Amino acid sequence: MATITRTAPAVLDDAHVGEIRGALGTIAADDYAPRAGLSAKLKTLLAIVGPGLIVMCGDNDAGAFSTYGQAGQDYGTRLLWTLLLLVPVLYVNQEMVLRLGAVTGVGHARLILERFGKFWGAFSVIDLFILNALTIVTEFIGITLAAGYLGVPKLVAVALAAGVIIAAAFTGSFRRFERIAVTFCAGSLLLVPLFVFAHPSAAEMARGFTVPGLPGGSGQMATVMLLVIGIVGTTVAPWQLFFQQSYVIDKRITPRFMRYEKTDLWIGIVIVVIGGAALMGATAAAFAGTKGYGNFTDSAGLAHGIAAYAGRAAGVIFAVALLDAAIIGAFAVSLSSAYAIGDVLGLKHSLHRGIRQAKGFYAVYALLICGAAAIVLIPGSPLGLLTEGVQVLAGVLLPSATVFLLVMCNDRAVLGPWVNGRGTNLFTSAVIAVLITLSVVLTASVLFPSISARQITEIIVACVAASLAAGSWALVRARRWPGGVPVDRCGRDAWRMPPLAMLGKPVMSTGRKIGLAALRAYLAIAMVLVIVKIIQVALGH
Repeated sequence: MATITRTAPAVLDDAHVGEIRGALGTIAADDYAPRAGLSAKLKTLLAIVGPGLIVMCGDNDAGAFSTYGQAGQDYGTRLLWTLLLLVPVLYVNQEMVLRLGAVTGVGHARLILERFGKFWGAFSVIDLFILNALTIVTEFIGITLAAGYLGVPKLVAVALAAGVIIAAAFTGSFRRFERIAVTFCAGSLLLVPLFVFAHPSAAEMARGFTVPGLPGGSGQMATVMLLVIGIVGTTVAPWQLFFQQSYVIDKRITPRFMRYEKTDLWIGIVIVVIGGAALMGATAAAFAGTKGYGNFTDSAGLAHGIAAYAGRAAGVIFAVALLDAAIIGAFAVSLSSAYAIGDVLGLKHSLHRGIRQAKGFYAVYALLICGAAAIVLIPGSPLGLLTEGVQVLAGVLLPSATVFLLVMCNDRAVLGPWVNGRGTNLFTSAVIAVLITLSVVLTASVLFPSISARQITEIIVACVAASLAAGSWALVRARRWPGGVPVDRCGRDAWRMPPLAMLGKPVMSTGRKIGLAALRAYLAIAMVLVIVKIIQVALGH
């Protein structure tokens, strides 16, 4: 059995060591007392709550409002089942990344750089930075749509929102930032009264959750598939991995609080599902039987449709909830970029530090917000095209992010007794296969808009066949050459990853090299083709 030894953790920034100062409580650095009673456990949970809640509420951002709203307006409640399918995907992905953060003390980008080399480290951060910058633009698009409905001038709304988003992070206090962020997270609950105002059919909601199907018939399969992929892309995004791992580290959460952080994650996931279901249900009820049914335009159109059906108050609630969601999304996405850049360039990157102590970290954060705000204010900006481009690029890059996550969570030098079990590996491998399939379908649909339902089916069948072949090969190989020493998981609460300089370089098997090379080639080709297509559309070709 492998031996567990307690080592000095690989913390890259001394601001990441010390007491936990959460929005709702504090845990002293030397507090190792057991949590025996309900009151003690509740106080600990309140202090820990934050990372999972914020990353999941940031998930229901402006893009999610648009995607879920389109699903409800165009197809009623018949795509609600996709939300339930995404629950285990959300949990497994984010549980792995919070485990990496608590155990290693090192950010996601830095781990990729150290364990896979400079190429993949730079590749992942550059891709993340570009995608995140575009995503923040979509958040400000949501802000302008909500403000327009509420009668607030575009310039005033964008300037005020940018000021709030920047000021929240520039306080120099982790606790103050988290309190502001958690307050905005509470605003996500506005979707509950919106649902009540719209009062969709309970029977239709239940049927939508329990009866999977692709509405519209074979003639609309391509359109429906793209919307399903959009739901996946807006719910499971690459930025979430980078944000959650670094935020867990910045909050100083260690393995002994893993159970509480998992509870925090579940709270966030429940809010995501409730919010998505409320949006789909409200828009389904509002547009059913109207000329707007099946004719989605944007989130402002959703607000007007809901107001016409359920009253002005419901429209205002929708707009305020959209504004709130866009601000939370901008918080989280900007921080994920700033953390990642700090990881790779060795900059001090912590919300515990003031501006003078972490100038580069705060500069990246502020530049992303200001740049996005400026783009939205440029007359004639192709905002609709930018929104579509973000969804496509996120869909292309997501499988790559999940592959790296899975490999790192099986690296014993990194996670020791916290490495994945067989069940997690099997499930995540299946998720990766599905994500790659959806990514290929999405890329093909963007490049060839006239693609037929039959061609999409053929792509899916080919991807399934390739996945089964790869899985069979991996299973045969595992049986022929079984793994090494079993993992001893006893006493793992005291185990932390040693400093990175003490870790030996991982040995890359031939199969892994071939897999990463194939993934690299696919990503390069798909991204170039998608970007060329977007430019052609922008130029009117």
